[in-house]
Amino acid sequence: MKRMLINATQQEELRVALVDGQRLYDLDIESPGHEQKKANIYKGKITRIEPSLEAAFVDYGAERHGFLPLKEIAREYFPANYSAHGRPNIKDVLREGQEVIVQIDKEERGNKGAALTTFISLAGSYLVLMPNNPRAGGISRRIEGDDRTELKEALASLELPEGMGLIVRTAGVGKSAEALQWDLSFRLKHWEAIKKAAESRPAPFLIHQESNVIVRAFRDYLRQDIGEILIDNPKVLELARQHIAALGRPDFSSKIKLYTGEIPLFSHYQIESQIESAFQREVRLPSGGSIVIDSTEALTAIDINSARATRGGDIEETAFNTNLEAADEIARQLRLRDLGGLIVIDFIDMTPVRHQRAVENRLREAVRQDRARIQISHISRFGLLEMSRQRLSPSLGESSHHVCPRCSGTGTVRDNESLSLSILRLIEEEALKENTQEVHAIVPVPIASYLLNEKRSAVNAIETRQDGVRCVIVPNDQMETPHYHVVRV
Repeated sequence: MKRMLINATQQEELRVALVDGQRLYDLDIESPGHEQKKANIYKGKITRIEPSLEAAFVDYGAERHGFLPLKEIAREYFPANYSAHGRPNIKDVLREGQEVIVQIDKEERGNKGAALTTFISLAGSYLVLMPNNPRAGGISRRIEGDDRTELKEALASLELPEGMGLIVRTAGVGKSAEALQWDLSFRLKHWEAIKKAAESRPAPFLIHQESNVIVRAFRDYLRQDIGEILIDNPKVLELARQHIAALGRPDFSSKIKLYTGEIPLFSHYQIESQIESAFQREVRLPSGGSIVIDSTEALTAIDINSARATRGGDIEETAFNTNLEAADEIARQLRLRDLGGLIVIDFIDMTPVRHQRAVENRLREAVRQDRARIQISHISRFGLLEMSRQRLSPSLGESSHHVCPRCSGTGTVRDNESLSLSILRLIEEEALKENTQEVHAIVPVPIASYLLNEKRSAVNAIETRQDGVRCVIVPNDQMETPHYHVVRV
């Protein structure tokens, strides 16, 4: 049976897990102060227009201004007398100081500001309303066959105001036209409230906060195959019942239950260790192989190792089976970690083309239940498969990790001998400069020990060569390699 488990025993962290039996297949974690900003709606002000980028920068209330590309600007913001001849120029479309209603399309990452759009999307249980994008709309790409035909008929009967677009979500399958109209009416009221709030005061300010993790889980994950919703906190249980009623999903109210067992909820379903695997660099596979996941600024690299699985048996068959296992686990880890952007997978080399195609098909099948948009290429002659995954929210690593202050995120530090020799050369470089009386090197204790013991003669030689310059090595027990500070006095 598929279940939704909501763990709210610690006020610092709210966790929602989706399990099939005792296998975790999706996870969402939210902490106070780290709420999702994607889909938030703001009233912002154009601060700068960059024709070379075909984009504008928008002050929407955050420290870093948002990035608004020309293609994300709705026609309603174009000047009334604007007449398009070919491709529009952003300087003709917007002006500095102009106020716009924007929605966060991609959250801030590293040094990059948030990507914004003026094409607003309001997600409901069954529908997504796009109130200022008449050309958008249709039916979810996952809905096929007779279901798609029925939904097209139901969609045609809905009372949608002119100039708006509508998408039917997967949860809308089998719903009556009345249920879809109810959801649409709720979205239309929401849009009217947003427009009214936007007129109330000048930019910048937050108009609409995206729902918390429980509402998002109910809205995005509730399907008829979910048999139970178990919650381990009575207060959150009552909130959940209110949210279910507000979303118009009374069919699920009887499935919401309070978990009162002595064993913690997630431990009872044996998923704590599975959640922990999402924080690890290396994930073990059933056959004894493993996958290693490394995220960089440009992409996420995933390496597959056969490890102990190579002992005995046919090597080609072992590689094939390990790759099949890896395809399933990679699809799961992408969901659990919410990894987005470009992903490159280094599969174990397989000679037969049929094996390569089988692994590609296994991966495509494994990602079918993923909500994110995914594109998958073929395995190249180097054994690499490239794929991209829509970034739905900051990844688990981005929201729960911080950059290591010692190695600055590289994962390695320079060894003591190499660092000591580098500092020694820097001391001499500073000593060569005119009017230098002393050179002070503030260094970690192991480096100071190496310089004063192993390299004392080299330090003395610098003082001899640079007559009158004194070299002072200052050990600092609060400092760790590879950090140091060399100053000239």
